[in-house]
Amino acid sequence: MRISFGLATLIACAALVTGCSGNSRDVIEASGIIEATDVTIGSEVAGKVKEVRADEGSQVRSGDTLVVIDDTEYRLQLRQAEANLSANDAGYRLAVEGTRQEDLLQAEAAYRTAESDYQRMKDLLATQSVTQKQFDDVYSRFVAADQTYRKLKAGLRPEEIRSARVRREYAAAQADLLRKKVRDCAITAPSSGTITLRSVEPGELVTMGMNVMRLTYLEKVKLTIYINETELGRVHLGQLAKVNIDTFGKGREFEGKIVYISPVAEFTPKNVQTKEERSKLVFGVKMEIQNPDGSLKPGLPADARIVTTQQ
Repeated sequence: MRISFGLATLIACAALVTGCSGNSRDVIEASGIIEATDVTIGSEVAGKVKEVRADEGSQVRSGDTLVVIDDTEYRLQLRQAEANLSANDAGYRLAVEGTRQEDLLQAEAAYRTAESDYQRMKDLLATQSVTQKQFDDVYSRFVAADQTYRKLKAGLRPEEIRSARVRREYAAAQADLLRKKVRDCAITAPSSGTITLRSVEPGELVTMGMNVMRLTYLEKVKLTIYINETELGRVHLGQLAKVNIDTFGKGREFEGKIVYISPVAEFTPKNVQTKEERSKLVFGVKMEIQNPDGSLKPGLPADARIVTTQQ
């Protein structure tokens, strides 16, 4: 009779320990904190805030304008850059197309006239009918007309054409950069989500890189739990889990899916209170949870239950 009582006591104690751990061979239960992905939205230009079109709690879609910065100065700079581009483009086209026919004919006529004057002065100098100074002046005009005609006839050298092209490309890059700055004055949402932080007000000056909004993705949230090595073999990527929060209790369950299992053991995080739990080596398991109505808020504690008999 004593043996039977002792055996029953041992069985009861074993059941009590199993119940306290929260886990059995068929179910793994653990708790964690709901997490969400945040995106900090910064300004790519400096200037004065003109409008703020979203507030904390606003639901936004990808491409929605959140903040508008005054673009007057950038538009004026863009006009200057476009004028510079137009001038450099005209110079490049002139270099490629070469000398106009009327300019070439005019240079040829000037060269022929100067050549004729030079030959006449050369004959007069031989008879000493003109002075050396008069001859030298005519000769100088002849050489200049000859060089001008040859240059226009030959056109620009390849190096000069390449230089003109580079100047045009540089001017085009400057114009493109300023067009981008004008576009960047309208700060838009990179994707759909909820605005959870607004950092600027109309009239404020912002600098390049300054954070203006924080966007949080609440349609899908994540929960990280920690399991020991004896339970590790019973979980796998893609495995489903049931998640509860205190607000709804057992009345409503959210479906989670395991998306990451840590390959490295670590000590239980410091937020676990007891010394015994903190001293254990555990593996982090992260699950993704669908949250279409936003009921799961970042920072809320949650309980996860993984049924392992389905493997």
